[in-house]
Amino acid sequence: MRKNSYEIHPIPVLSDNIIWVWVHENQAVVVDPAVDEPVRDWLKSKELNLIAILQTHHHEDHIGGTKGLLQYWPKAEVIASKDDLERIPLQTSSIRNGDTFQLMDSQIKVLGVPGHTRHHIAFYLPANKEVKKEPALFCGDTLFGAGCGRLFEGTAEEMFIALHKINSLPADTKIYCAHEYTEANLRWATSVSPEDLLIKKRLEDIIIKRRSGLLSLPSTISEERITNLFIRAKDVKEFASLRRSKDNWRG
Repeated sequence: MRKNSYEIHPIPVLSDNIIWVWVHENQAVVVDPAVDEPVRDWLKSKELNLIAILQTHHHEDHIGGTKGLLQYWPKAEVIASKDDLERIPLQTSSIRNGDTFQLMDSQIKVLGVPGHTRHHIAFYLPANKEVKKEPALFCGDTLFGAGCGRLFEGTAEEMFIALHKINSLPADTKIYCAHEYTEANLRWATSVSPEDLLIKKRLEDIIIKRRSGLLSLPSTISEERITNLFIRAKDVKEFASLRRSKDNWRG
């Protein structure tokens, strides 16, 4: 790795999960490891030392690989919501909304974004001018490309507020969500707003990417502002109606 390099790499696993690996020099941070073996193999192939695991919420397809990774890197921190300690039991650093902490020469801000689960959090990395990197957000299952997470434990109001919080971040913030759902979300969006040319164009572009074997992610806040119907919702009532529509959609 180059001196002062700062990179974020995807590891696609299972049917549609994406494990993100944030790399700085010879160190790595893994976000929401669903499984351990592909991550372990990738880190070893790059001769990287795992120093931390960031966990956005407790679902097994986000924490399932943690124990296995700790067997190889037992000193790695496990950073997750203090309010979800019972469901994410391997935590070594427990955090809450509004907290900040240092990791790999970067200050990370914790955003509480309940809705998908009660104690879902996101990790925001401000822009890093030294290495010319845009701001980044690891948002788990709160925001997706052209979509948002299902309301398993939270309310429509909580998710609406969470998305508003994310939407207040800088427009060039890169969105590193945990599932490759963008194409399906855009197909639903075109069924809701068939005359929306911006959504139609994004779908066309994503289809080309996916057919070429490329991921649709990361997205950006600016892209979501113009093509994500959930972000565009004017109020909780509109958001809830859209969420019900997507839940019942069989495209």
